[in-house]
Amino acid sequence: MKYLIAGFGSIGRRHFRNLYKLGVRDFVFLRSGRSTLPDSEIADYPYETDLDSALSHHPDVVIVSNPTSLHLDVAIPAAEMGCHLFIEKPLSHSMDRIDRLQSAVNEGGGQVLVGFQFRYHPQLLKISELLSTCVIGDPISVHAEWGEYLPGWHPWEDYRNGYSAREDLGGGVVLTLCHPFDYLSWFFGKVSDLWAFVSKVGSLDIEVDGLAEIGLRFQNGMTGIIHLDFIQQPATHTLTIIGTEGKIDWNYLTGRLLVYVQKDNKPDQFELPVGYERNDMFEDQMKHLIAVCQGVELPRCSLLDGITAQELVMAVYESSREKKIISW
Repeated sequence: MKYLIAGFGSIGRRHFRNLYKLGVRDFVFLRSGRSTLPDSEIADYPYETDLDSALSHHPDVVIVSNPTSLHLDVAIPAAEMGCHLFIEKPLSHSMDRIDRLQSAVNEGGGQVLVGFQFRYHPQLLKISELLSTCVIGDPISVHAEWGEYLPGWHPWEDYRNGYSAREDLGGGVVLTLCHPFDYLSWFFGKVSDLWAFVSKVGSLDIEVDGLAEIGLRFQNGMTGIIHLDFIQQPATHTLTIIGTEGKIDWNYLTGRLLVYVQKDNKPDQFELPVGYERNDMFEDQMKHLIAVCQGVELPRCSLLDGITAQELVMAVYESSREKKIISW
C-alpha cells in the first residue's frame, strides 16, 4: 500500500519512522515547508505542496498529521477518494464539517482510525480488563489529571509558534490534551452532563486556553473530574478510579499501576513490560493501522469514537463560555 503523510512535524515524523520500521516503503508526503525539523531522512521520497497533486499519487492510506484546524481539509477529499484514513487526535478544532467527513467516509468506503494512542498503552488496557471483571466493584468516581509545561515540549522552537499555542491552528490545552475524554469514554461509556471552567495562563504569553477544570456525569451514574494544564512542573499524568470495593491508581510518568481491594492490606502492582518505551504505543498503533487497512482488524478507535471525544471537547468550551451545564 502507498501511504501519504500529510504534515511532517514531530508526530508525522514519528509515524513515518514507525511505519518504515514495520516494513512500509511506499510513501509520498504533503508538506507546507514550514516545519522546523530537518527533512533529510525523506529526501528520496516524492512530496507535494498541494493536496490535489498529493492525491494524484493515488495513496491507499492517508496519515493526517498536520495542525488540528487543517485536518478536515485533507481528510474529507481523501475519504471521498476511498482512501483509508488515520486522523491524529482531535478530529478537528470544531464540529464544523464533521458531518461532511462522515458522509465522505460512507461514500468512499475507506476505514478510519483516530489517533488516540493511549488506547494501546499496556496499563490502560489492563485497567480496561480490570474494570470488565469488576475487581474494584462498581466504579463510582474517576479523576484524571494531566499537566505539562508547554515551553518545554519542543526545545528546538519557540513554543508560542507551535500549533498547541495558536488559535488559528487549533491549539489550546483542551484540544491538545484531549486524551482523557477518549479513554474515559472507552472505560465508562457516554457522558450525560458536563460543566467546565477554561482559562488562559497569562505567564505563558499565548492566545489559547492553558487551564481547564471539567466535571462529568456519565449515563451509568458515575461522576468524574478532569484537570488539564500547560503550566505544571514537574509534569503529571494520573488516573484514579474509585469503586465500591476498591480503587485503581495509575501514574503514566512513573509507569506504576496500583489496584487496591478493600479486603487486602497491600495493593496489587502491575508493571510495564521490561524495556517498554513511550514510542511502543505509537508503534502498536501503526501495526493496528496496517491491520485495519488490510481488513484484518476493526478500528480500535473509530470515527464515532473520535466524534464522541470531539463533542466533549466542544462542550467544554461551550460550558465555560455560557456558564452552564451541558446535557445530552
